[in-house]
Amino acid sequence: MGILSWIVLGLVAGALAKLFMPGNDGGGWIVTILLGIAGAFFGGWMGSFVGMGSTGSFDLAGLFTATAGAFVLLVIYRIVKN
Repeated sequence: MGILSWIVLGLVAGALAKLFMPGNDGGGWIVTILLGIAGAFFGGWMGSFVGMGSTGSFDLAGLFTATAGAFVLLVIYRIVKN
């Protein structure tokens, strides 16, 4: 259930990251969803090292780390894209 919950969390995190960083990314909503899912895994993995969320739970700290990871990946994507 952990992987599936992080995929769902990634969808939410991608939407939140897009809300915090609006603009034309060139990839549309599909790229935003994929970045959100990847960001959720990245943020959850990094958050588990500092004790903020874990990859096996679905909580507020996990949502924060997933959104932060999606935001970071969205920034990197914009830098690479331009």
